[in-house]
Amino acid sequence: MQITSILRRAAQINPKGIATIYQDRKQTWAQMLDRVARLAGGLQALGMKPGDRVALLSLNSDRFIEYYFASVWGGGAMMPMNIRWAAAECVYALQDAGAEILIVDEAFKDVAIEAKSQIPGLQTLIYCGDGETPEGMENYEDIVASNAPTEDAGRSGDDLAGIFYTGGTTGFPKGVMLSHTNFYVGGVSNAHEINMAEGTVYLHAAPMFHIADLVWFAGVSFMAGTHVVVPMFTVDGTLDAIEKHRPNQILLVPVMLQMILQSDKLAQTDVSSLKQIAYGASPITQSVLIDAFARFPNASFLQAFGQTELSPVATVLPEGYHVLEGAKAGKLRSAGRATMVCEIRVVDEDMHEVPRGDVGQIIVKGPTTMLGYWNNPEVTAETIRDGWVMTGDAGYMDEDGFIFLMDRVKDMIVSGGENVYSAEVENAIGQHPAVATSAVIGIPSEQWGESVHALVILNPGAEVTAEELQKHCHTLIAGYKSPRSIEFRTEPFPLSGANKVLKTELRKPYWEGQERQIS
Repeated sequence: MQITSILRRAAQINPKGIATIYQDRKQTWAQMLDRVARLAGGLQALGMKPGDRVALLSLNSDRFIEYYFASVWGGGAMMPMNIRWAAAECVYALQDAGAEILIVDEAFKDVAIEAKSQIPGLQTLIYCGDGETPEGMENYEDIVASNAPTEDAGRSGDDLAGIFYTGGTTGFPKGVMLSHTNFYVGGVSNAHEINMAEGTVYLHAAPMFHIADLVWFAGVSFMAGTHVVVPMFTVDGTLDAIEKHRPNQILLVPVMLQMILQSDKLAQTDVSSLKQIAYGASPITQSVLIDAFARFPNASFLQAFGQTELSPVATVLPEGYHVLEGAKAGKLRSAGRATMVCEIRVVDEDMHEVPRGDVGQIIVKGPTTMLGYWNNPEVTAETIRDGWVMTGDAGYMDEDGFIFLMDRVKDMIVSGGENVYSAEVENAIGQHPAVATSAVIGIPSEQWGESVHALVILNPGAEVTAEELQKHCHTLIAGYKSPRSIEFRTEPFPLSGANKVLKTELRKPYWEGQERQIS
């Protein structure tokens, strides 16, 4: 199973079909195949060897899709980076992965220059923006133009295809290693599960660095469809692209969908081309869905649940269950059932499957489960047990095989579709000299699903404001990880018998009256 075979097939069955649309640029599948092979040759000429990590820090673009294919065509491994990270997080990931090549656009050229000054092993910067190429950087288009198409390096199966950094339970991001098989099977599954037809026109409004959108690359390409790309999600930009380019499918994080529904522009925009809206990455409220049903009358809705470690989809709630009445009603609050390429169980602490309806940890097994965490065998061993990935999500399975999420086993917050590990935030807060200790929890948020909330105890005699602490955190971690609210306390936090902070107790007042402990 090769990621590159997806591209070759698309160029074979639909050579003149439009592969990508970005601003005023369009290219066919035949043109894209040629450009990818040339870019791969250029990366090899710049020193990329089999298995080398090639990082990219960029807004969405057609070149992002070329990079996706070219990095593995040339024998390397992709490493898309979170555009919301602080510079310190970018430096950490680049150093941890040992990346020697970094591709950046106009928005992140300064971050790249700063990173290169701090990382001796980062040898080459490539500018993929449309402005003037900064001094000391190679130009993306010059690389494509000056290199002959190279032969596919032939990596496949369990060969490393990419590293994707997620939040870390220890305060540092973890690099999830995904294989060619993971992406290939994930793409086939996506194409089937979300009802892609040949020639699907898909709008990339979600960030392309995110694994969910990356696997859509494969699904759309399997169908030799068209990738319509906007640089980043904005309500106006997304609605304009829908009206202009007439996509029939889109993936939205619930907060994005909610922002569109709240916009006056929606009523003035022709969205009739949309036949399916997929959502995922965080739970959605029923009221938002009901509003979306009414505002997008031509579209069906579909939910996908998973995580980066699962490439990423584990369950799907199909359109037929997005109903409020009839035989299929009652499943709308569920995350759906296992996809055709994975197996799911709900287990107790001893890995024994619990009875239907009982809450336990959700575990997943199949050809989409990750290879492991980069340079982290201990955490890999904790997460993958007998081939099963321990998701850290607590829930139950009903008699029909539908998964209902209830809480998290691991200490993680999902805010606006982004995973935030409490340890990362606590580590940042703790670096302020006024702070003695902190506990970070997720609290309900109508806009974000969950909001990052910090409980802070200061050192005796120390003073700091919430605003000062928030600014401090912004220098160390991404904005979405920084606490949106801070509460100062003087009494010690409640502790377990093992002297660990009982965050379940800290969370209780905020979640009182909620049916489940995730929003």
